[in-house]
Amino acid sequence: MPSVEVRPFRRSDRRQLTALVNAHVQAVVPGVSVSVNTVLSQLERDPGEFIVDPWVAERATLVVEQRGRVVAGAHLLRYGQSEQVGESLRDAGEIGWLLYWPEASYWPDSAEAADSLVSACLAQLRRWGVARWYADGALPAPGVYGVPEQWPHVRELYQRAGFVHEGHTEVVLLASVDALPRPSEAPVPGLEIRRAVGVNGTRLSACLGEEVVGYVEVETNLGDGGRLTQLGGWADVGNLHVGEAYRRRGVATWLVGQAADWLRLARVERLLGYAWAEEEDRLALLRRLGFRELTRTARGWVNRSGPAGR
Repeated sequence: MPSVEVRPFRRSDRRQLTALVNAHVQAVVPGVSVSVNTVLSQLERDPGEFIVDPWVAERATLVVEQRGRVVAGAHLLRYGQSEQVGESLRDAGEIGWLLYWPEASYWPDSAEAADSLVSACLAQLRRWGVARWYADGALPAPGVYGVPEQWPHVRELYQRAGFVHEGHTEVVLLASVDALPRPSEAPVPGLEIRRAVGVNGTRLSACLGEEVVGYVEVETNLGDGGRLTQLGGWADVGNLHVGEAYRRRGVATWLVGQAADWLRLARVERLLGYAWAEEEDRLALLRRLGFRELTRTARGWVNRSGPAGR
């Protein structure tokens, strides 16, 4: 194999690493790209993960240079041991993401370079002495996390390194806002919409008097103050819930129609939605409303060989 150098990330790598990130983002979510500054910001801290990011005690970013080209990169996290850290991540290490250019006729040995990188990642986790080893693919772009089905080369690399998928498979969907339902007559007499600040965006609640029978939340700040390019017209569904007694009565469709009207006023054109693979009713609803599936992504990769052998 030609000379391969696995080394810490240098600022001069930033454009090549961003190109690698964007190639993987765009295979999952159409037309989305992130800036160099967005990538550099995630390497220092991840403001979008305001709960989990403060638990991180140490970070490391590695790249592989092969014949003068950055062909692979990985970002690693070490979580602290204090009681403030959530139990599932306490004293854990994680490959936050690992990416590499798939093999091509003009570059047939990138997988070997990627094997060198994942070996270096495992060595770093071992040096940190953490009790648990995790892996993910969380890039600084909406809808890109876990190991999406569009990254079979990354999945195979994790599996060769001893990682096993033990978590959920999540479905990421996308709808054109113009194709979503339009506001219509309330499906239940007396039902009215109320708008407020929600947990994950603007909340539109379906209310009967003082009773909240359902709500939808939509987050329109995916552009994150301009750091994420081409996302000014995007939003995602933060929450969609209808009380058991009011399901299958058109309340969810009515709520999404109200949310779509609000998004049109905000000049939003695309809306992301999410569901677990086993949530068949929710997936069927989203498809009826006009959502199409972008990816199925595997979350919860664990490597039990390293820590168990310490």
